Amino acid sequence: MNAMKWAGLGPRVLRYGGLIVMFGALPAAAPAQERPSFVTYNHHMEEPGNLEVGVNPVFGTQRGGGSFLGSWLELEYGVKGWWTMEVYLDGQATRGQGSAFTGFRWENRWRPLMLEHKVNPVIYLEYASINEADKTMREVVGHDVEAEHAEPLAHTREEHEHELEAKLILSSNVMGWNVAHNWIAEKNLAKGAWEFGYAVAATRPFTLAATSRRCTLCAENFSGGVEVYGGLGDTDSFGFRDTSHYLAPFVAWSLPGGTTLRLSPTFGLNGNSHRFLLRFGIAREVPVGRGGR
Repeated sequence: MNAMKWAGLGPRVLRYGGLIVMFGALPAAAPAQERPSFVTYNHHMEEPGNLEVGVNPVFGTQRGGGSFLGSWLELEYGVKGWWTMEVYLDGQATRGQGSAFTGFRWENRWRPLMLEHKVNPVIYLEYASINEADKTMREVVGHDVEAEHAEPLAHTREEHEHELEAKLILSSNVMGWNVAHNWIAEKNLAKGAWEFGYAVAATRPFTLAATSRRCTLCAENFSGGVEVYGGLGDTDSFGFRDTSHYLAPFVAWSLPGGTTLRLSPTFGLNGNSHRFLLRFGIAREVPVGRGGR
């Protein structure tokens, strides 16, 4: 590996490492509620009055361009039992091209039915101010394909966009499993058509029986599953043509004190997809207010 090509990565890696070390100094909270999947949302909301701080890097291979490390810093706050708000700060580093801050996102999720139902709907709305260099891939919509990520960073960082994204989240708990389906619609507020995508996940704890003792490696602290997600074209060309799709098993480990670690190797399912992505994340919950129902 050419060390000079990766020079831009060094400072960012150190910053991520510093954030991870910072987590150990945060006060303990209730067990973390971070969902195990990276792309698919379920109906579980952040606890009212809790702030969750997370770092979520994604490493990707790139045909026709340099491998990259994208990441987002996540600040999630439980405003009410039915309302969760998040702010994301995105950045990336590409081999041989350097690194860049790519923008921010402001997300809100509302759960209209607080009691548990067979199907639990959640309404999601997000505003994003980002540039074309963003490689976090928090969702895949429209005709998002691997080739777009091969464009030089020097060009894409100058192309700024304001986007509105909406999701209908449908989530059910069945025999220990959580099954969630997200319908996604995204629009560049300046121009272009509505773009569509989907994400589906099935998640289950390693065991449903909790032990009476405090432990770190107990099966009850682990959960895992698989998600599938991809684009569905746009209003001009709806469907699977010229779209990308991914299969991603995942596992999450909830540590005592409110910290969650997540890992997800991700595999492209067609020629338009990245062949391989590796997502990993660390999050910690911190009580900062009383919140409310």
